Amino acid sequence: MIETPLHDTAKKQIKLTHIQKLIGQRMLASKRTKPCFYIEAKADITELMAIRPKLRKKFGIKITTNAFYIHTLALAVDKFPLMVGTFKDDYIKIADSVNVGFAVIAPQGLIVPVLKNADKKSLAQIAREEKMLTDKARSNDLTVDDVQGETIALSNLGSYNIDSFIGIVPPPASTILAVGNPIPAVIAKNGRVLTRKILTLTLAVDSRIVNQIYAAKFLSLVKQMLQTPQRL
Repeated sequence: MIETPLHDTAKKQIKLTHIQKLIGQRMLASKRTKPCFYIEAKADITELMAIRPKLRKKFGIKITTNAFYIHTLALAVDKFPLMVGTFKDDYIKIADSVNVGFAVIAPQGLIVPVLKNADKKSLAQIAREEKMLTDKARSNDLTVDDVQGETIALSNLGSYNIDSFIGIVPPPASTILAVGNPIPAVIAKNGRVLTRKILTLTLAVDSRIVNQIYAAKFLSLVKQMLQTPQRL
């Protein structure tokens, strides 16, 4: 989880920060206690990628793909609230808000800041807050509160040319969406050959909270929203 030159790792120990210890403990607890299943879908995000420069000009801030993904997750959860449920002994508790944890590679390692109340924020608000939290992560200025409370999670490795992968659900969340790099693909549509940008969406879900059909409907809605970004 910590990015350090290989020749350094053999010569010295690397002391973990408090936040790194906390994240490591939570990931281990997740793998031990959450019986997850995994589903995948492909989304055509050609229009989404094309609309981003227009939105940057309109809002005066860069609208990252992460901002779109966070906004989409928050809107989709409104239709499928069990996706932010947590398992108790004899009941499932639905979270009061949609707090999206998103992974950031920082000098001190993999950090997961949390964008709180994403369901109550516009795309522009999410873009600004996502940038602020990312900057804090990369300058090692995140507080413990900044990395706690996620009710659903996002992990994006697109900038590292990874096509697809499976994320680990961070406690107390029950769901994580993993996205890779949009891949150019040639498709036939209405008698024409088109080049499109296709994104792989991989959802990891705690099977104690929702079943595969419910999760599939949720992922289908996420896909539909990403393919029609004008509605966002």
